[in-house]
Amino acid sequence: MKLPQIRIQSQYAKLNIDIQKPSQEIEQRPADMTIEQPSAEMDINRTPGRLTIDQTLAWENLDLKSPLKRVAENARYGMDVSFEAIGRIAEEGNELMKIENGGNPIIEQAVRNSQNETVFHTGSTPSQFSVQVNYAPAQVSVDWTTNSPQIEVNVNKPVHAYTPGKVTTFVNPRESLLIDFVGLNFDKIK
Repeated sequence: MKLPQIRIQSQYAKLNIDIQKPSQEIEQRPADMTIEQPSAEMDINRTPGRLTIDQTLAWENLDLKSPLKRVAENARYGMDVSFEAIGRIAEEGNELMKIENGGNPIIEQAVRNSQNETVFHTGSTPSQFSVQVNYAPAQVSVDWTTNSPQIEVNVNKPVHAYTPGKVTTFVNPRESLLIDFVGLNFDKIK
């Protein structure tokens, strides 16, 4: 014999979530930069060194004189000799003028004039420190003019693309409850 039954069939609801992730793209281009460095300017002023060596005195000690020096000395010597000659002639004239005072002035003058000796100077070794050396050192001045670099920077903004995410919820399958009664009709045994 079959007894009546209650059949219950239930279905739980399922909650589904569909997630679309957000997308983000960031592109940062590097900055545009130009750098220009003007070269430094350098100015050098130089006065060259000067070395002077004067050997005139050493050459004169060796009796090797310049023509101008020789002419000046000869002129001075000629003047001195002419003044001495004038003085001697005047003195000899006075002696001859006073011949009555006695003596023999003509013979004395002849002996004096015959004993005149001429001296030739052939030079000698140069004296110490007869060469004059003078040196003026070189003067150098260096001036720098530095130029600052010229820097130009153009910053590029970032390129930003953003797609927001999306969350979708839905229920599938939906909840259900099915109640069924089985066995209400009896079967008869035959």
